Amino acid sequence: MSTIQQQLDEIKKRNLRVEADKAWETSWTRRALILLLTYLVIVIFFLVTKLPNPFLNAIVPSVAFLLSTMSVPLFKNWWLNNIHKKS
Repeated sequence: MSTIQQQLDEIKKRNLRVEADKAWETSWTRRALILLLTYLVIVIFFLVTKLPNPFLNAIVPSVAFLLSTMSVPLFKNWWLNNIHKKS
């Protein structure tokens, strides 16, 4: 195989990895997993510290964290369009 063909194949493989990473980053599966894991960690913390109603009270910070992770792409796009292009 020629060097150019090998380089093209490597670029195609890299592009597939990048596309898969991007799909994961924007997937609802990832968001649901973040929500679930955050909720579980907070429930465990509330149980250990003996705070009242840990299963109910863990909902608010879990949803807040999920919303914060979902808003990051909005701010990233704004930054890319308004700040970065001026640099």
